[in-house]
Parts: sequence; C-alpha cells; structure tokens
Amino acid sequence: MTAPGTPPASPGVARFARYAGLVGAVLLAVAGWLGGALPRATGVPGPGDGPWVVALWLGGTGLMVGAWWALRRGAPSTRWAYLTAGLWALPLLAAPPLGSRDVHSYACQGWAYAHGVDPYATGVAEAGCPWVESVAPIWRDTPAPYGPFFVLLAALAVTLGGGLVGAIVAFRLLAVAGVLLAAVCLPGLARAAGVPTRRAAWLALASPLVGVHLVAGAHNDAVMLGLLLPGLLVLLRRPGRPGPLLLAGALLGLAVTVKATAVVVLPFAALAAVRGRHTVRALLRDGGWLAGGVLGAVAVTSLLSGLGLGWVGGLTRSGDSEQWTSPPTAVGFVVDYAGGLVGREPGAVPVTRAAALLLLAVAVAALWWRAWTGLRRRDDVRQRAAHPDAARPRVALLGAGLALAATVVLAPVFHPWYATWPLALLAVAARRTTWFAAPCAAAAFLALPDGTNLARFTKAPGALAMTALAAGLAAWGLLRLRRTGAARPG
Repeated sequence: MTAPGTPPASPGVARFARYAGLVGAVLLAVAGWLGGALPRATGVPGPGDGPWVVALWLGGTGLMVGAWWALRRGAPSTRWAYLTAGLWALPLLAAPPLGSRDVHSYACQGWAYAHGVDPYATGVAEAGCPWVESVAPIWRDTPAPYGPFFVLLAALAVTLGGGLVGAIVAFRLLAVAGVLLAAVCLPGLARAAGVPTRRAAWLALASPLVGVHLVAGAHNDAVMLGLLLPGLLVLLRRPGRPGPLLLAGALLGLAVTVKATAVVVLPFAALAAVRGRHTVRALLRDGGWLAGGVLGAVAVTSLLSGLGLGWVGGLTRSGDSEQWTSPPTAVGFVVDYAGGLVGREPGAVPVTRAAALLLLAVAVAALWWRAWTGLRRRDDVRQRAAHPDAARPRVALLGAGLALAATVVLAPVFHPWYATWPLALLAVAARRTTWFAAPCAAAAFLALPDGTNLARFTKAPGALAMTALAAGLAAWGLLRLRRTGAARPG
C-alpha cells in the first residue's frame, strides 16, 4: 500500500508506462471499430465479434491497467500526469462507444422527451424511438433511471446531433466536459486534503475506467462527477458563506439530478460547509444554506423539465440486470443455488438486495457519525494548539469517498464505470491507495467492447467467489473493529 510521501517511479519506468498505456489505448480503439457498440441492431449477447477483437481488447486493457498500476504511487509530476492521461484519451476519443450500449439508451430517452413522451413512464421501444435496435434489449422497455437535468441534456444532445451518430458525438462532448471540470478541481481538492496532486491526478484521470467508460463510453457518470467535484471545491474554499454555499448546493443538486447516487455525498458536504467549530448550531446554519441550494436545483430542474419527481420511480428498474459482480446479488444467487439442492426456490435475490440497501443506510450513517465526531475532536485540538487544522477537509472528502464506495459495493447492480465514483474522491483524500486501486484495475477487464459483460458467462462460479470474498472481508472487518475497540482505553 502507498502513503502520500512515497516517491514516484523512476523516469525510465514512467516513460515506459506512458507509451505502453498509449499502445493499449490504440489497441482498444481498433477493437472498438472492429466490434464495439456501433449504431446497429443488437443480437444475442456474446463475447465480441470474434477472437481477434477479444484478443485486442484484453491486450489493450492489460497494457493500460499495467501502466496505470505501475505509477499508482504518483506520476513524476502533476503536469506529466495530465499530459499522459490526455495522450491516452486521444485514441479513445476517435473510437466508437466502448464497453456499453448505454449511450444509445441516452439518445432514445432524449428523443422520447424531445417528442413529448415521458421517459419515466414509457420505455424507449414503446415511445417509438427510431434507434431502438441499437439499445441493449434489457433496457428497451424500462423507464429512464436518470434525473431531470440529464434528461434535459439528453434532449439537447439529440436535437443538436440531428441523428444517432450526431447525438453520440454530443454525449461524448458532454462526458469530456465533465471529465475536464473534474480535472480542473482535482489539484485544489488534493491540496486541501494534504494529498500529492501528482498522485491524485494520475489515479483519477489515467485510470482505464475513465478513458474507456467515461470518455469513449460517454457515460453520464462523467457529468455527475463534473458537477460533484466543483461543488465540493467551492465548499472547501468558502465554507460558512451563504452565497458560495448556495452555489455549491446547486452544483451538488444538479449532480443528484443526473444520477441519484450522488445523494450519499450530501451529508459529508454539510460537514465541509461548516466554518469554524463543528457544533450542531453551525451545522444547521451552514448546512441549511447548502440544503437550500440542493433543493433549489432539484426543484428548478424538475419544474423546467415538466416531469416533476417521476424520475424517482425510474430508479426501481435500474436493478433489472442481475449479475454476480454485485455482492448482494451474488449472495442471493448462492442462497438460490443452495435452495435448489434441497428442491426449493427461495427467490433470495430481492431479499438480499433489500437487506444490502438497509445496510448501506446504516453504513453511510456510521461513516457520517465517525466523520462528525472526528471533526469535533479536531476542533478541540485546534483550539488548544491555536493553529488551523489542514486535515479537516480530508475528513469530509474521505467520508464522502467511502460512502460512494459503500454504495458501489452494496448496490443491487454493478457496472465497471460505477467504480469511478469513489475513485475520484478517494484519489484526493485516501492516504493509501492499493485497497481501492486494485478493484478498479480488476473492474477494467469485466466488459468487452460491444458492451458484453463477462460476468454473464461465469454466473455460478462468479457468485460463489464473490460471496466467499464478501464473507471474508466482512469477517476481517468485524475482527478489526473488535481489536480497535479493545485497544481503546476504558
């Protein structure tokens, strides 16, 4: 594992990693043109369009992941990290959509809204979208699970694009804009948290998940992060001031109205909003201004779209996909397998998913309480020492990153690009990196260029392995908590 003060790799290793990653990006772009998520009818899901496509894809992914991993302790400099991440993104910008067909769903949802159809009440097939054959079959009859701000952006992209290809280009431009906004904020967030900017920029921007899924795949997660990080930066630079708090709240509210998962960041943003000592009164005062901005953004986008809060109902259908890469779903699979051995069909997946969501609520509350009490203790130390505590911003950022990580782990469904949510915040706040960089590296291998998820072909062994891993980590966590509790004085 890596500490912030760890020196970067040698110049020779860094140079080799830069060009190895570039070769990997080129291979991925070629694989995309041969068998990516091109605008065409989708058939039965399968492993790409042939062995050569799969070989190119896995080879390119291996090179990019290896290069990123080699410099996880930090690039030679922040500028070097930005230039290299940009260099890797160039071939991916010229590629068709990679790793998913979601951008086709965005286009059809935008088309439906632009033609007067409520995307939260009607699937894109029923809406009559002319590009429905390019949408993954599982999502053709489901309502949109995204917030009203993204629906407005989707309709704008379709209107400006004039057709499916033009719309895909517009969505990619939106995604690139989101990544760039996040990139601008990374140094400020890292400095506030006391983390080297060269390490934070490398981890957050050069990850293959960002290049493949956010840039090439044009996922709206990039837009969410492009609103989330500026909102947090405003909070850290101008805490306790009504105007900046309203602005930060509006940015965070817009992030929620792109993807609702951003809501778990809000309790930690309220901690960052406090100026001075963390008292209940200060939290209610400064957090109230922040909440006003959030609620204002949600209300305005809901009213402007004319869709109200119908988008909340669409969230319930986002779990239609069942894959073992989601730990709660994997546990449900294993329970069903065990029931089958004794002649029963318990249908455990909905139950384990519901239990995981309750556990997520408890985990977020526990993380917030830990951050709150930690900040209160730091306030006392700072008062006695009569000097500012530079670690205070890190507490809120780390708490938000851990809450997003818990959301990814306990959500009903997992897709590789979900790992970019906690990655962006943990890159600027975590002291050690291997524990979150390793899962991101593994996730990069899950999807093929046409959007086929390899988890579909390994359901039973994958579910067993994921359940064993989840059980092992849970046992390790409980033992660690017991030891920590025993080590504390009476």
